[in-house]
Amino acid sequence: MRRVTLFLNGSPKNGKVVAVYGTLSDLLSVASSKLGIKATSVYNGKGGLIDDIALIRDDDVLFVCEGEPFIDPQTDSKPPEGLLGCDTDWLTLNVGGRYFTTTRSTLVNKEPDSMLAHMFKDRGVWGNKQDHRGAFLIDRSPEYFEPILNYLRHGQLIVNDGINLLGVLEEARFFGIDSLIEHLEVAIKNSQPPEDHSPISRKEFVRFLLATPTKSELRCQCANLQGVKMLCSNAEGASLKLCNFEDPSGLKANLEGANLKGVDMEGSQMTGINLRVATLKNAKLKNCNLRGATLAGTDLENCDLSGCDLQEANLRGSNVKGAIFEEMLTPLHMSQSVR
Repeated sequence: MRRVTLFLNGSPKNGKVVAVYGTLSDLLSVASSKLGIKATSVYNGKGGLIDDIALIRDDDVLFVCEGEPFIDPQTDSKPPEGLLGCDTDWLTLNVGGRYFTTTRSTLVNKEPDSMLAHMFKDRGVWGNKQDHRGAFLIDRSPEYFEPILNYLRHGQLIVNDGINLLGVLEEARFFGIDSLIEHLEVAIKNSQPPEDHSPISRKEFVRFLLATPTKSELRCQCANLQGVKMLCSNAEGASLKLCNFEDPSGLKANLEGANLKGVDMEGSQMTGINLRVATLKNAKLKNCNLRGATLAGTDLENCDLSGCDLQEANLRGSNVKGAIFEEMLTPLHMSQSVR
């Protein structure tokens, strides 16, 4: 078994002794766990890139990187000025464990009132913390920060596939990038699927109806239910306002024996509809077209039929106790109802 000592890139301190086994990927996985980073590559002490596990010998000293170039611990034990950002416009950010190198002007100029601008406008004023390499520590998501940094660089919103726009929006709000917030809100709105207003078939409607629990609210306002067959169905409390039950071919809608308690069918077109022995107690049928409708034996107790057209409708044997027949379009003859 081979053993090696792992150090963070550029650091001669706090090494970890680990066993070498399996593949190079296995070693990188162990290095990530031991050093608390996302290891992507390994170098020997002379800066040579290790690309095969067979190149590693027992007691080797290796330096683990997260994608950045090799830093010689002998000559670069102190963080370089480019990382510290003390005497140069270039600086490095450690965002959630991922490194980004950019310029101070990029972070400051485009959005001078943002949090990032205030953090890096005046050196040392904000009191930014730095890691062992001199990179400025920012405890945010690197995946969502990257589109923000690119936006500050070139002014365009570019988000790679798989990155949630809502996450980028929250980061933009956190850092106070106001102009980017507007772009993101528009992009999120445009990414939403359009509402589907295409009509459903009678078969689909009945399937939805049968699958709806009796205590759940069902709304089918302005639906096209031409010639629908809903015998003995349960649509209690449903909203069927302004629905069209009339089929131009002459096929009559059939809701015989249906439970329509408390249903709202105001303004619906229901010429010739069959509602025989259906229950419409407390239903709202204001301004409905019920010409030639079959309402024989129908329970219309406390039903509001104001403004309805009941010409030639059959109400024989129906229960009209407490029903409202105000402002009828056509007179209601006694021969139409015997109860």
